[in-house]
Amino acid sequence: MTALEPREAGAFWGRLGPRLREAFGTPRAVLVLSAHTLARTPTLLAAPQHAAVHDFGGFDPALYRLRYDAPGAPELAADVAQRLAAAGLPVNVLDRGGLDHGIWVPLRALFPQADVPVLPLAFSPHASPAELMALGQALAPLRQEGVLVLGTGSLTHNLGWVFGPTAGGRPPAVDAAERPECRAFRDWVAARTAEGDVDALLRWAAQAPHARDMHPTDEHWLPWYPALGAGGPQGVRLHDSVTYGCLAMDAYAFGDGAEALLD
Repeated sequence: MTALEPREAGAFWGRLGPRLREAFGTPRAVLVLSAHTLARTPTLLAAPQHAAVHDFGGFDPALYRLRYDAPGAPELAADVAQRLAAAGLPVNVLDRGGLDHGIWVPLRALFPQADVPVLPLAFSPHASPAELMALGQALAPLRQEGVLVLGTGSLTHNLGWVFGPTAGGRPPAVDAAERPECRAFRDWVAARTAEGDVDALLRWAAQAPHARDMHPTDEHWLPWYPALGAGGPQGVRLHDSVTYGCLAMDAYAFGDGAEALLD
C-alpha cells in the first residue's frame, strides 16, 4: 500500500531518487534482490523488458492499475553470471521478466520515469546469511561500474502481529505506538551496522533481541546480506519509520559515499 499511501517511507524513497542521481549520477542499472523473487539457485531474470507483477490479493483495486514498465538488462545479466561463476557460485539466467511488488513499489518512487534498467536476482530463502554475503561480495565491483545493488525486504516482518490471532481480530492502527520488541531489534541492527560488526549480524537469529518475533521466517531479512557484502562492512541508516507498531521500513546504505544519501 506504500504505492498509494506513501507515508514516511514512501516520501523518503521519493527524496532518495534525486539524491542518488545527484551524488552518484543516474545508475547504469539496478541489480535487485527481493524477498518476493526466490529460487532454489540464484537466478537472473534477464528479459529485455519488465512489467509490474501484482503478486498480492485483497487490496484496493487502484493498486492493481499501477504499472512500472522498466527496461531489463540482459547484457548485464550475462556479465553478472560470469562474475558469479568465477566466484564459484551457481547461477541460472532466464530470458524472463517481471518485477514483484518488493521491487516496483520502491523503484516507482525512486525512479518514477522507469528509465533505469532493472535486473532481478532471485535467491534461495534457505541460503545462510554468510552465503548471501558472499554473493554480494562477488557483486561488489559492479558498484564502481554504475550499478546500484539493492536489497529489498523489510527490517521487521511479523504479519501475524498485524493480521493474525495475536492482533485480536483487527489490525492495529497504522500509526500505532511502536512495540518495544520492534524498537529493541531496530536499535540492535543500527548499532551493529554502524560498528561494522559483521560477525554479530551474521548470527542475527541468535544474537538480535526478539529476532524470531521480528522475522518468523527469514526471507524478508535476507536481502540485507547481499547489500552488506556488496558495500560493507559498515553501513549508514538513511531512514527509519514503523507502521502498525511493528513493521519497520528502515533503509540503509553501504559503501563509500553512503553518508551523502542521509535524509
